[in-house]
Amino acid sequence: MSSNTSAPPRRELGFWMCTALVVGNTIGIGIFMMPAALAPYGLNALIGWAITVIGCMFLARVFARLAPLYPAADGPYAYIRSTLGHWPAFLSMWSYWVSNWITNATLAVSVVGYLDAAVPSLARLPPALLALALLWLFVVVNLLGTRAGGRVQVVCTVLKLLPMVAVVLLGAWVLFADTGAYTRTVPTTALSFPQTMAASTIALFAMLGLESASVPAGRVRDPGRNIPRATLIGTLLTAVIYILVSTVPLLLIPQVELAQSSAPFVDLLDHHLGEGNGRWLALFVVVSGLGALNGWTLIVGNLTATMAAQGDFPALFARQNRHGAPARALVVTGLFASAMILMNYSKSLVDGFVFLSTIVTAASLPLYLCSSLALVVMWRRGERPAGSDLQVMGLLGTAYVVLTFYGVGHVPFLWALALAAAGVPFALWTRRAGRAQRVPSAVS
Repeated sequence: MSSNTSAPPRRELGFWMCTALVVGNTIGIGIFMMPAALAPYGLNALIGWAITVIGCMFLARVFARLAPLYPAADGPYAYIRSTLGHWPAFLSMWSYWVSNWITNATLAVSVVGYLDAAVPSLARLPPALLALALLWLFVVVNLLGTRAGGRVQVVCTVLKLLPMVAVVLLGAWVLFADTGAYTRTVPTTALSFPQTMAASTIALFAMLGLESASVPAGRVRDPGRNIPRATLIGTLLTAVIYILVSTVPLLLIPQVELAQSSAPFVDLLDHHLGEGNGRWLALFVVVSGLGALNGWTLIVGNLTATMAAQGDFPALFARQNRHGAPARALVVTGLFASAMILMNYSKSLVDGFVFLSTIVTAASLPLYLCSSLALVVMWRRGERPAGSDLQVMGLLGTAYVVLTFYGVGHVPFLWALALAAAGVPFALWTRRAGRAQRVPSAVS
């Protein structure tokens, strides 16, 4: 049944759902594909991980400070718009929006690689068809409402921690059972700053999602309290897990073999526990990837609705269905992700993952940069009761993003610029069509 009554977004996300969004979106499939993607960099990858984790804690602090300063705001779009103006807000969020549906395509493609290892009989099906089916499954889940997507996220987040624990326990067992195992296959790639920064940029893809609690801020209960807690706790928990599990395959699997693996953690268990044991881990990896796919589907749907409510997307994308979900926003972003999935299958699995993950990382950086600068602007204006830590955290976040732009290389950097530029005519067209003012959400 339709209604034209104004209906603000339902605040259905509490602390645990927000934390599950941060952990669940950050720990997706990226960490399970990352050992193969980082294998060519050798030990540079471990240094790159350290840089990435430290930088991401800076960024987590940025979002944790912004949320209580703007408790009524609908996420980073409003933070940036209030401090830097409309166009920085739009361009950063447009690039982030594009990165979101590319992320969904990357997740669906990567899950298929592990799904084939877990259920070999599925290998007979066209992988692109499997990826599309998984993508649209979670579009349907989120069409049932934010609470439905949030509940699925909590369950998947709990389950996805199990394979992480298994890898850490395996690594500890190998260390005590065969102390020489960690020295027999040490990567031989020489250490260098460019290699380290390139590895750090790829690793950042696995950490994308630390902002997940703040993006749907309009649907979070007590956002000034729940968003900062969920962001900091979720990011710290993820960082600790990543440092532990990223070291094990890098040192226990020969570098050349690891670089060619489409399911490196499955290969790790098969090698040390016997052929076939990796299948059980693969099942949990699939759950992890599916949880992230669900979380990012929730994020991109709500982000699309927010930008429509601000007048930068057509007004119809701000409307909610009877479950309170931004139905049209979810469907259109699903279509874009589907197109990206079909394009990806022109590459090998690992090559496609590295390409898409680098583009996603580059497209996410403007959001991190503008959010960090927002803190600096607030400090300079002295508009809110806050200490000098605003300036410190803003500058640290900005420095990390600039360093990452260097590491990402010129091609992804140009991609990021092109993606941002592509949004300008779209925004101008939307506003000239008479949709500049904020529109209320409505049930349709």
